[in-house]
Amino acid sequence: MKPGEEKRESAREGMRRYASMGLTAFCVIAASILFFLVLYKYETVISAVKTVLGILEPIVFGFIIAYLMFPVVKFFEKYLTRGLGNVIRTEKKARNISKGLSILLALIFWIALIAVLAVMVIPELYTNISSMIAALPDQIRHTSTEIVEFMQQEGMDSDIVKELTDKALAFFNNWVQTDFFKDMNVLFGHLTTGVISFFSTTFNIIIGIIVAIYVLNGRKTFKRQAKQMIYAAFSEKHAEILIDTLKESNQVFGGFIAGKLVDSLIIGILCFIVLYILKMPYTVLVSVIVGVTNIIPFFGPYLGAVPSAILILLANPAKGLIFILFILILQQVDGNIIGPKILGESTGLSAFWVVFSILLFGGLFGIVGMLIGVPLFAVIYRIISRIVDYRLRKKGLVRLAGEGNGTGKGSGFSVEKKVEKEGKQSNR
Repeated sequence: MKPGEEKRESAREGMRRYASMGLTAFCVIAASILFFLVLYKYETVISAVKTVLGILEPIVFGFIIAYLMFPVVKFFEKYLTRGLGNVIRTEKKARNISKGLSILLALIFWIALIAVLAVMVIPELYTNISSMIAALPDQIRHTSTEIVEFMQQEGMDSDIVKELTDKALAFFNNWVQTDFFKDMNVLFGHLTTGVISFFSTTFNIIIGIIVAIYVLNGRKTFKRQAKQMIYAAFSEKHAEILIDTLKESNQVFGGFIAGKLVDSLIIGILCFIVLYILKMPYTVLVSVIVGVTNIIPFFGPYLGAVPSAILILLANPAKGLIFILFILILQQVDGNIIGPKILGESTGLSAFWVVFSILLFGGLFGIVGMLIGVPLFAVIYRIISRIVDYRLRKKGLVRLAGEGNGTGKGSGFSVEKKVEKEGKQSNR
């Protein structure tokens, strides 16, 4: 290379270096300003985020529906592609037809499932709740009488039980005669707003279903575009690490959510069958409560069992005790047999981190946070574990790397090994 060309190349290299430093400084300053604004104008930022999410609500619904539909679409597509491949000679045409039919069949499957559950459960729930409200005063009075008789036989003072019973019945009767009708008037007063909100949400869900169809149909295009953006924004090594992390995160998150839904459905059905055989009161209502609350990890079984046990105890104390014993057995079966069989080690979190994630995300986002907190924290935990392990290995502390990473198998080092291998090759 000539001296003049060397100077020009050196100048260009210097300009690139200064441009890179300037861009980095700009990004740091912009991020600092944005962070300051978030802290200083917290309410304004939250309000703006809520407004944007409200506008994009159909898109959000669409992605959620597409995420839930995808496993069913994949199942149908696997068999339809094989079957149509024997009929249609053109492979591409067979693939396109199977993809469209799979999306249609998955949509029909979910709509039919929701419709069947609604037809089976909602009328029974209405009947159970109505009968419960009608029978509650007599049940309270009957339970109180039995407690008083037992205390009198044992020579204990039963006046406090009578007083509490009278107050409870007076409060219930007063609520039914006065506040109940007042609340109904308020409810009808807000009926118009409620109807508008209901139709607005329904409309957004319908738009979301249409968006989900487009997302599922063009998922390969979206996947390719996402990869292009990642490779454009990062170096090849870091892009591969990010893509591998996203793939594993999707497996953890999707596997946990799908597995937990199936697990809760099985628990709800088992609960209904056993309660029906034992002729328990409020069979459908209690089964729905137990099944739905079981979706929440760790705390869910207790959240569902306590109110259900109280309802059955008020109706029939003996059957209430049998129900408590049955729930303890059912939760042991779920925790040791059904749950591990379906979920496996999808999260790999210890009991402490499960409780921590539920409390943290539940406090931040409510019920939704309690539902998604465990898989979300599992993803964050794995990413942090990989970073820590990689840094330890880079410093030569191989003995410490991988200890206590919470995955249960010491897994998750494929990316680090890839990085180390690439680093050795680049050093050569």
